[in-house]
Amino acid sequence: MVRLAAAALAGTAIEFYDFFVYGTAAALVLGPLFFPTFSPLAGTLAAFGTFAAGFVSRPLGAMLLGPLGDRHGRRPVLIASLLLTGVATVAVGFVPTYDSIGIAAPALLLTLRFLQGLGLGGEWGGAVLLTVEHAPAGRRGLWSGFPQIGPSIGFLLANGTMLILSATLSDAAFRSWGWRVPFWGAGLLVAAGLLLRAQLTETPQFRELAERGERAAAPLAEVVRGHWRLVLLTAGGLAVGYAVFYAVTTWSLAYGTERLGVDRTVMLGCIMAAVAVKGAVTPLAAHLGDRFGRRPLCLLGCAATVVWMFPLIALLRTGEPPLMFLGFLGALLAFITLFAVTSAYLPELYEPRVRCTGAGLGYNLAGVLGGALTPIVATAVSQGDGPPWGVAAYLTAVALLSLGCFALLPDTRPTADRPTGGRSAVRPLEAGEATA
Repeated sequence: MVRLAAAALAGTAIEFYDFFVYGTAAALVLGPLFFPTFSPLAGTLAAFGTFAAGFVSRPLGAMLLGPLGDRHGRRPVLIASLLLTGVATVAVGFVPTYDSIGIAAPALLLTLRFLQGLGLGGEWGGAVLLTVEHAPAGRRGLWSGFPQIGPSIGFLLANGTMLILSATLSDAAFRSWGWRVPFWGAGLLVAAGLLLRAQLTETPQFRELAERGERAAAPLAEVVRGHWRLVLLTAGGLAVGYAVFYAVTTWSLAYGTERLGVDRTVMLGCIMAAVAVKGAVTPLAAHLGDRFGRRPLCLLGCAATVVWMFPLIALLRTGEPPLMFLGFLGALLAFITLFAVTSAYLPELYEPRVRCTGAGLGYNLAGVLGGALTPIVATAVSQGDGPPWGVAAYLTAVALLSLGCFALLPDTRPTADRPTGGRSAVRPLEAGEATA
C-alpha cells in the first residue's frame, strides 16, 4: 500500500503541476501577452476564459478515459492521462505571443488548455481507484487520501518555480521568457511519472471483474442511464471545493497584485504557505472520514465555508501578509475537510463495473460548476473601490448548494457489520454499490 499510495500521489502531483502552472500564469502574465488589445480587466477575464476551458474539457476527459478504465483497466488510464496532459503543458511553453502571430496565439493557447483538461479529467479516477481498490475497508479513506495530497504538491512545485523566477528575474525578462520555464520543466516530470507508472500492476477488483466476465460493455451509457442522479449530486456537492480553492489560488492572486498593489512574490508566498498546511493535514482529514464517515466531513466542510467566506474577503482586503495568510488558511482547511474524503467517498457510491467512469465524471463536472466559473465571476463582481463582498456572497451561495447536495447523499463509513457502512442503499464496496 505504501508503494501504491506513493505512485498515486506522485502521478497526481505531476498532473496537477501541469494544470496549476497555467492558472498562475493566467493570473500574472497571460492577459497582456496574449490579449494586448484588451483593457487590463478584459485581458484578465480573457486569460481566465482560457483557464476555464481546461475545466470544460475535464468531464469530456472523464467520458473518454473513464470507460477505458472500466473496460481495459485502471493502469492504461494513468499512463494515457499523464502523457496527454504533459505534452500539452510543454507545448504551452512554446506558443508565440500575440505580437508574433496575432490571433493564432490565443487560439493555440485555448486548444492546449483544452487538451490539458482532457488528460486531467481521466487522471483522477484512475489514481484514486489504484489505492481504493487495493486498500482494506477500514483504512480505505486514509490510503485513498494520498492522491489528494498530490494537488498540494503540484501547486507548490508550480508556484514555487514561478516565485523563484519572479523574484530573481527582472519584470521584462519574466514576461519575455521566464514564465515559460515552468511549462518546459513539465517534460522532465512527465518522463519520471511515465517511468513510475509503467511498473504498476492492475487492481485486484478489476482483475476479478475481468475474470468473471462482468466488465461493462458501455460504461458511459450505464452511468448516464442508471446513475445520472448520483453524478449530478456529487458534482453539485464538490463544486464548493473547486470554487474555494480557485478563489484563493487564482482569483486572489490576480486581485492582490492588480487591485491591492501587493508584490506578486508576497501573494504567491502567502498562498503557498496556506496550501502547504492544507497538504499536511490531508491525511488526518482522510482518516477522520474512516472513523466518522465521509458525508459528515463533507457537510462540515460546506458549513465551515459558509462561515468563513466574508472573513476571508475582509482579511484579503487588508493587504497584510499575515492576515491574508490567515484568510487563505481558513478557506483551504474548510476545502480539504471535504475533499480529503472524496477519493474514497465517490468510488464507494458506484458499483465496480462503472466506477472509473461514474466517479470521474461527477468529480470533473464539479470542476465546471466551481473551478471554471469562479475566477471569471469573482473578477467581474470585484470591481469598484470597496471590498469585494460580492465574491464572498457568490462563494457562500455555492457552499449552500453543495451542502444541500451532500444532505441528499448516503454515507459510506465502514462499520463492523458493513465494510463500507452507511445507509442500506449502499452495499459493501467489494460487492458493488447501488446508487444513492
